[in-house]
Amino acid sequence: MFTLSVSEYDLLREFIEAHCGIAVGSDKQYLIETRLAKLVLEAGCGSYLELYNKVKYAEDPQLKIKIIDAMTTNETLWFRDDSPYQILETSLLPEIANRIQNNQQHQLSIWSAACSSGQEPYSIAMTIHEYCRKHPEHQFLKEKTRILATDISPSILMLARLARYDSIAMSRNMKSDYQERYFKQQGNAFVINPEITQMVKFQQFNLQNDMGMLGHFDVVFLRNVAIYFSVDFKKEVFHKIAMQMNRPGYLFLGASETINGYSQDFAAHQYERGYVYHLT
Repeated sequence: MFTLSVSEYDLLREFIEAHCGIAVGSDKQYLIETRLAKLVLEAGCGSYLELYNKVKYAEDPQLKIKIIDAMTTNETLWFRDDSPYQILETSLLPEIANRIQNNQQHQLSIWSAACSSGQEPYSIAMTIHEYCRKHPEHQFLKEKTRILATDISPSILMLARLARYDSIAMSRNMKSDYQERYFKQQGNAFVINPEITQMVKFQQFNLQNDMGMLGHFDVVFLRNVAIYFSVDFKKEVFHKIAMQMNRPGYLFLGASETINGYSQDFAAHQYERGYVYHLT
């Protein structure tokens, strides 16, 4: 295994932050060393410095994508932390359905940012189906919902689009009754039913880019991703998201994350199950 020098580490972590917003701390040398070691060999390089020079000066777009892929954390599970989905079903969907019914709103637009292998947006779609199953008077909500799921990694998006999960993935917080209703087993794989997958559109997107192309949203899930960003980039991302949200606007962050100190565009609102940030 190649050894990563301090100077190589500084160059690579600056490159990573510049191209995907991930701020790698000064004490995380092992992270870059282990995640990029395989790429050094695959790229035919003899050191981490050669890898850096190749992606920096040869402007190899595929190598850049592979480095971002390797450094992006893809930890995910179904209905993560549960409370955002409970708040969505019990508090937000009734409000939004009533607004649509009263012609105060045309549709429900949801953005799952940093969607990883698809568990989050598919969990959102299943939550909407469950709400409509329990409230048949609001069946129209399924047809009126647009879910955009984005991630910086093209390889993880390819897996998300397949909507096929093995038994290990299914064991990670999937509810048994949801599995029976919304999946079909094919050999050792569990495949999500079309009624769920057709609600979700996947698109590659870097949060550093202009968000105007994505449209406007009523609900945004930006969960367990901003924690990896620098202070300045967090402020930038939160502000750009606020500019893309319809009022009242609902923003979900991870259970250990906060917007306090990073944005004045949102204020925390407490629900029975937890907090949601609304546009101010």
